[in-house]
Amino acid sequence: QVQLVESGGGSVQAGGSLRLSCTASGSISTIIIMAWYRQVPGKQRDLVASITRGGNPSYADSVKGRFTISRDNAKNTVSLLMSSLKPDDTAVYYCNVRNAFGSVVYWGQGTQVTVSS
Repeated sequence: QVQLVESGGGSVQAGGSLRLSCTASGSISTIIIMAWYRQVPGKQRDLVASITRGGNPSYADSVKGRFTISRDNAKNTVSLLMSSLKPDDTAVYYCNVRNAFGSVVYWGQGTQVTVSS
């Protein structure tokens, strides 16, 4: 089992920045990919950004150039720095970790991000 604890959500005005963090504990040796997803009511949960154990990031087109994902393997943490935030970024953000095949997946509890215009 893997436990994920998220922090850093909140409210900000458009153009502002927020940093989300997620710390993993437990059986973490199998974790290869760490990622952030987001979901708004009535819609599917969408991938925002992911990063491999080696530090290779990937981003959704909607956040490229504005969000930066980073990872500290020694501390088992993944962070998401969100800049130039837009009202469309308002959502519940979820930390996600999984093995290389996606057959073992864990989710955080979610943290609300609200961007006002």
